[in-house]
Amino acid sequence: MAKQLQAIVKFHATGGKATAAPPVGTALGKYGLNLGQFVKDFNDRTKSAMGMRIPLVVKVYADRSYELETKSPHSVDLIKQAAGIEKGAHNVPKDKVGTVTVAQLEEIVKTKEKDLNAREVARAVRILAGTCRSMGVDVVD
Repeated sequence: MAKQLQAIVKFHATGGKATAAPPVGTALGKYGLNLGQFVKDFNDRTKSAMGMRIPLVVKVYADRSYELETKSPHSVDLIKQAAGIEKGAHNVPKDKVGTVTVAQLEEIVKTKEKDLNAREVARAVRILAGTCRSMGVDVVD
């Protein structure tokens, strides 16, 4: 017999550094899950993306078990890492805070391949280039 699905919870947590405090505790505490076990599972799964925001989809079942699905890190976090900056520009049209190459954007596309809604790499690079422009990051060849 199949498990009875109680809820599908979507939220973001910091890769490799999650704790039972918010946002994990507030999102999952009301379902009676073992938060310690969940945090351990999540942190083990996201060691490679240490410090980046990771979108999660958690299927919670009536018997207090769960299925954890992690998505790829946010594009903004990957762009900040590639450009070597901590945050985007405050006044985007005037201020430029860093640069990334098209090759770096192609690497980001490979990382986010399953979560992007573009079928071709060139179109996905254009999407990421738009994100770069809105952050004050220049894209160079």
